[in-house]
This record gives sequence, C-alpha cells and structure tokens, in this order.
Amino acid sequence: MKNPRSLSDEALAQIARRFAVLSEPMRLRLLQAMFDGEKSVNELVDLTEGTQANVSRHLQTLAQAHMVGRRKEGLQVFYAISDPSIFKLCEMVCGSLEKQLARQAGAFA
Repeated sequence: MKNPRSLSDEALAQIARRFAVLSEPMRLRLLQAMFDGEKSVNELVDLTEGTQANVSRHLQTLAQAHMVGRRKEGLQVFYAISDPSIFKLCEMVCGSLEKQLARQAGAFA
C-alpha cells in the first residue's frame, strides 16, 4: 500500500496530540454520550457515571481540541460534537474492532 502523501513533522505532532486526546476512556464515553446530540453537563455526568469535576475537566480538554463545542443557557452548559470527523473515526475504529472480535470468537468456537 502506497502512502498517498508525506506529512511534515509538525503535522504528525498535531495528529499525535489529537489521538492523545482520544486515548482517555472517559473522553470516549463523553463523545459516545453525545453521538445522538447535545447534552448538558448534568446529563453527561449521569450518563457516564463520572463526577462533576472529572467530567468538566475532560469536556474542557475535548473543547480545547475543537472536538466538541459548548453553549451556555442560563446556568447550564451544553456540549455537542462539533467535528464531524469524530463520527467517521469512531465508526471506522469500532467497525474494525467488531470484525476483529468476531474473528477471535470464531477462532475459539
């Protein structure tokens, strides 16, 4: 398989930072909870069974990485996935993992 393009060191560093943001299970839980739309921080705390402080810290990291956007309404803050590539990336990785697990299950049958 031929590499379609060569990336600069800076581009590779940015890609590594993006994957580092996604390497934390709680951040993946939060993204998964937002797949069907915008959620308040309180909803995200309930859905992920995290603490308010932990969820808020991870949401801030996701927002700084431009993966989610936030909106304030009164005292409530709402978050939603703002980068459509997140949906594609998760679909690709999850689909690949499902195939791998199915192959492994077939090998043990």
